Amino acid sequence: MNTPLAYYQKHLERYKIASQRLYKQMTAFSIYRLLVFVITGFGIYVAFSNWQLAVFIAVVGVSIFLYLLSKYNDLKAKRQFNEALVSINEEEIQVLSGHFHHKDAGLQYQEPQHYYSLDIDLFGRGSFFQFINRTTINEGAQKLADALKANDINNIVLRQEAIKELSTKPEWRQFYSATSSLVTIETSASHSIKWLKKYEAFLPNKIKKLPLIFAITSIAIFALVFLNIITHQGVIGYWLLVGLGITGYYLKKINALASNSDKVKETFKQYASLLNLIEKETFSSQLLRQKQQQIKQEGKQASVIFKELSKALDALDNRNNFLWAIFGNGFFLSDIKNSFQIEKWIQEHADKVSDWFEVVSFFDAYNSLGNFTFNHPDFVFPELENDGFIIKSKGLGHPLLNKTKRVDSDLTIENEQFFIVTGANMAGKSTFLRTVSLHIVMANVGLPVCAESSKYTPMKLITSMRTTDSLADDSSYFFSELTRLKYIVDAIQKEPYFIVLDEILKGTNSTDKAIGSRKFVEKLVASNATGIIATHDLSLCEIEKELEAVKNYYFDAEIINNELHFDYTLKTGICKNMNASFLLKKMNIV
Repeated sequence: MNTPLAYYQKHLERYKIASQRLYKQMTAFSIYRLLVFVITGFGIYVAFSNWQLAVFIAVVGVSIFLYLLSKYNDLKAKRQFNEALVSINEEEIQVLSGHFHHKDAGLQYQEPQHYYSLDIDLFGRGSFFQFINRTTINEGAQKLADALKANDINNIVLRQEAIKELSTKPEWRQFYSATSSLVTIETSASHSIKWLKKYEAFLPNKIKKLPLIFAITSIAIFALVFLNIITHQGVIGYWLLVGLGITGYYLKKINALASNSDKVKETFKQYASLLNLIEKETFSSQLLRQKQQQIKQEGKQASVIFKELSKALDALDNRNNFLWAIFGNGFFLSDIKNSFQIEKWIQEHADKVSDWFEVVSFFDAYNSLGNFTFNHPDFVFPELENDGFIIKSKGLGHPLLNKTKRVDSDLTIENEQFFIVTGANMAGKSTFLRTVSLHIVMANVGLPVCAESSKYTPMKLITSMRTTDSLADDSSYFFSELTRLKYIVDAIQKEPYFIVLDEILKGTNSTDKAIGSRKFVEKLVASNATGIIATHDLSLCEIEKELEAVKNYYFDAEIINNELHFDYTLKTGICKNMNASFLLKKMNIV
């Protein structure tokens, strides 16, 4: 059976073999370079009395050496690429076995005041983000986090189609991630965009052809001296000083350009490679094709345009070589020529860069979504409906729980229904609330959900499950709870939300809590709200007798042979068995 695990194991072995083969080829080319160096050195020594012949041998030897060095670097790059693919497949095997807590937890994307992210373990250790995230650039991780927090119920089908298609392209996704991971960048895309948009050119157009004219003149002087037509060799030195003088006039501004461009060089190199992969791939889903079209400019591919800048930045970077800084500028005005190319590129393309960067970030984020779908072939894409129910799922489970241990439940909740869920401690109430919440979040993103089947009417999610006090804001726990509940009440006045509540009004006494909880649920039902509340307060269940929209469900626990047993199954009715007193005695607390 072609399972995700089998795929990763097969490709892990393939890339390991390729990496070993490339290493042997690299070793051979290293030996070839050494031989060329020795032979060239010996040839120059033998022909030293004839300087023209010695120069010829040196030029030929250096040319061969540079060719071999180029081939070696190509092999090295291929090996690094295969090593990156090895790491990717090793990590996927590790994650499939349940070990993913070493990955970025995404705490920087946590928003305490968000609709739901704090409550449903969306970020943090063991979170859904940590489990799903395969992004390789910061902007991609941000876009993935934004997608999970978007609460967007529009264009779900478009997102589903895009994610489905990417899930069928595991090799392309891995090539994309490997290519991106090979470049270490220190400057964010946003900083690069900001620099490009604010850049002001300093080279006047009237000297645009000066580097070419100067280079031709330099070559002519060399030829005349070589042919002994000009016998005074000192003219070369004078001409060198002229070139350095011209470059020196613009040196301060060229240094500033070089300093700034050096910070963004690796960013552009990375994005050029990724754009090239996006352009070459064939996509059929509407959303992916739209993004692919976004990186075309008048028939010219964005990756080619980026490579032009990357090449110019690399050329300018050669000024850090002392010999090239002297002779390259002295004879060819190389700094001026390269600065012209960079300024021309900025003038022509700066306004498009942000669009191109956004496309790269999009694919980086959606590759994570496609990878998640590929890794879970037993999950299903919800069928989007509008038939009166919000969720109608069979075998609904939490996507992060091991499927061999996970207990799934069937759930049908209609529009404007409100479930009250009771149960003993540790019986599964909170996990169930997070399961339902993640179903909504995943379905809205366009992901498949952890269920045998699911029909879903898109609805935004809002929760109150974890509330904390704040010394900084001088607010008590109870006031924080009230603030959150007020936030929910205000939100549902504007548009429908699926509401998930866990044990509200914990910050007050039991009598006050019972009265307040009842009034709050009655208000929600009167507002035609849909949702679920979990509680230990059995008196709240009496609302079912008075309000048709309210239904009672529970998770049970049994004490058998002085041991607690849970079946983690959602049942209709009210929980009769509580276990707090039993646990206090069992753990010798009382």
